[in-house]
Amino acid sequence: MLRECLDALNVQSDGIYLDCTIGGGGHSREILKRLKEGKLIGIDKDSDALSHCAEELGGYQNLILQKADFKDAVIVLERLGIDRVDGILMDLGISSFQIDNKQRGFSYMEKDALLDMRMDVSQRLSAYDVVNDYSEGELARILTEYGEEKFAKRIARNIVLKRVNDNIKTAGELVEIIDASLPAAVKRTGGHPAKRTFQAIRIEVNGELEGLSECITSLTRRLNKGGRMAVLTFHSLEDRIVKQTFKELEIDCICPPKTPICICNKKSEVKILTRKPILPSEEEMEENSRSKSAKLRAVEKK
Repeated sequence: MLRECLDALNVQSDGIYLDCTIGGGGHSREILKRLKEGKLIGIDKDSDALSHCAEELGGYQNLILQKADFKDAVIVLERLGIDRVDGILMDLGISSFQIDNKQRGFSYMEKDALLDMRMDVSQRLSAYDVVNDYSEGELARILTEYGEEKFAKRIARNIVLKRVNDNIKTAGELVEIIDASLPAAVKRTGGHPAKRTFQAIRIEVNGELEGLSECITSLTRRLNKGGRMAVLTFHSLEDRIVKQTFKELEIDCICPPKTPICICNKKSEVKILTRKPILPSEEEMEENSRSKSAKLRAVEKK
């Protein structure tokens, strides 16, 4: 959804822009092409992604790369002495750059890959730790909450039973357990049987949903008037948080209906530009199956 993201940001040649999850640099490259006097701050907590972008985008003198979690983007701006920006892009979840790296253990298709799933390889917690150390109850909880997996309890139980004899080390081993836990009728529909479980474990490992709403709120307040924030999500849990946060930022006054005068002092901070999320085109979904679950929402600072 490259074109849609750029349209939502309305990039100005002299603006300051923030790409909170630069990943492989695809969005950033197109933003940089539109800048003259402006600058782009690209952050990511994945050192490999930053190294890749430093090499691929090194010719752009107005690019500033910073290693950080997107939830620390405000701290990055403060460190750089930047008070306000004109546009913010958040491309949430895992990037194609990470999925395509077979050694990172993000994909359920790479059977021999070791369980890892860390976006920041310097952090301690990995998918291996979650799968082998979490209790049955904890596993069932994250599979239910983060994967919306109907058979979470059965999968969690079978993981615990399997690791009694030996730790579960590879993506392939975990896929086999998941496959054996699901009824045959379920496996015939709804995509790969391991998709929801892998998503849940990845979210847990990287803390992807923790503090997301607070991050969006604080970053929105760093926008110049007329500046825009565009957020690209890839599953319903993220999209729900983004949608609700944008609504809370747009609403003016939250006093009870019968209150004669406003006492909450809450003011509308943004205008929602996407009453319904923007979805990928049929053409893009045909060319890139990973785009099928994408949803784009955007706001403009008042």
